[in-house]
Amino acid sequence: QVQLVESGGGLAQAGGSLRLSCAASGRTTSRYAMGWFRQAPGKEREFVAAISWSGSNTIYANSVKGRFTISRDNAKNPVYLQMNSLKPEDTAVYYCAADRDTGGAHDRHGSYDYWGQGTQVTVSS
Repeated sequence: QVQLVESGGGLAQAGGSLRLSCAASGRTTSRYAMGWFRQAPGKEREFVAAISWSGSNTIYANSVKGRFTISRDNAKNPVYLQMNSLKPEDTAVYYCAADRDTGGAHDRHGSYDYWGQGTQVTVSS
């Protein structure tokens, strides 16, 4: 079993930056694809970014492309989401997810096996 814990959320002004971290415990996730999703109030959870197990392949939602960067450090465990040029529409609860069966980056919500509890990101205008 894998437990994921997100951190780094908070309040930022539009144009500002935040860096989210996702730490895993229980089992190593170094061979797992990892992803970030978010859910705004009244909306469905949506894909944000994903990274392959090796870190060599990343994909992004069009809404965050060029502003967000996903990375990982398999030696130290965490997965990061660097968020720059934040917009009020980025306000949401952000979730980290791990796919134990797939090493490649993907946006298939239903294929991720483990989820964190989420961290709130609020961007003020």
